[in-house]
Amino acid sequence: MAVQEQAIDQQKLDGFLGKVIGDWGAAHGCALALMGDRLGLYKAMAGADPITPTELATKTSMVERYVREWLVNQVSGGYVEYDPQTERYTLPPEHAMALTDETSPAYVAPGFQLMLAIVRAEPRIEEAFRTGGGMVWGEHHSDLFPATERFFRTGYLAHLVSSWIPALDGVEAKLKSGATVADVGCGHGASTRIMAQAYPNSRFHGFDNHAPSIEAARAEAEAEGVGDRITFEVATAQDFPGSGYDVIAYFDCLHDMGDPVGAMRYARRAVADDGTLLIVEPMAGERVEENINPVGRVFSGVSVLCCTPNAIASGGPDGVALGTVATERQLREVVLEGGFARFRRTTETPFNRIFEARP
Repeated sequence: MAVQEQAIDQQKLDGFLGKVIGDWGAAHGCALALMGDRLGLYKAMAGADPITPTELATKTSMVERYVREWLVNQVSGGYVEYDPQTERYTLPPEHAMALTDETSPAYVAPGFQLMLAIVRAEPRIEEAFRTGGGMVWGEHHSDLFPATERFFRTGYLAHLVSSWIPALDGVEAKLKSGATVADVGCGHGASTRIMAQAYPNSRFHGFDNHAPSIEAARAEAEAEGVGDRITFEVATAQDFPGSGYDVIAYFDCLHDMGDPVGAMRYARRAVADDGTLLIVEPMAGERVEENINPVGRVFSGVSVLCCTPNAIASGGPDGVALGTVATERQLREVVLEGGFARFRRTTETPFNRIFEARP
């Protein structure tokens, strides 16, 4: 039956059209929020008295004509407040915390850079819908890699040492006394550096298949004074060197791998018999309806545009494309098939599930 022949609920149609317009505005708003972050507009407004467009432009050395409508957009999106009586704009302290305070667990500004980097892949992924092909991480826009570190570092700073590691059986004590750790898929090495700073008696080895990320990780480790405790090397999850590791960590990367079962088999050979796998994965439900929420919307979008294409592009004949909304059951099956005897969820956040695997 043609749509025109169906009974249309006008109120429902109008509501949907309003939602679409909201999504258009959100797409533009993401780009303008990234500008607010990069150009220092949010930081200039944080903690400041209500400000005019001219004052904000002067304070940031920007062009007032652009700042004026940037502010209108920010008010329309609910990021900035406007007083029509004084014609001045204010960044509420709660919003400033999320947009400017890099030490806050609520800091989300890097997400704009991350999301915009990912959506640039749309033409390639559209073609992949037709062909079944994929796209590896290294083929994405260069912003993806620093944005990933900036975005995930916030959560790692807030939870990794304070709750995730203590939730593992006996791992914190090993790290304090001196352990050997592999951080597989380390990217720019934020997770590796955080652990190295917290556990100076341990030694850390970061591995990633993206050479520019490894170069950046080495530079950042030296800048933070932990270069003597960390080595970074270009390697995959199935060829990284070393054995007898006390801990092998996979931070938000197992679901990206083309052959996660093969990665687990390799990890079983590389980990000590009394060692531990720390696996951090995005928060996802066991059923479709558990992912129908704002977090699920973000993660499923990232899965289509980035994570699943990487898994497909890099998978072998026995590859499994887990993707960002992989269920706990799927993750458990991969880990146990890889040769581990125990697998459990140790803790979680609104955005993460933390798992422990043992031989």
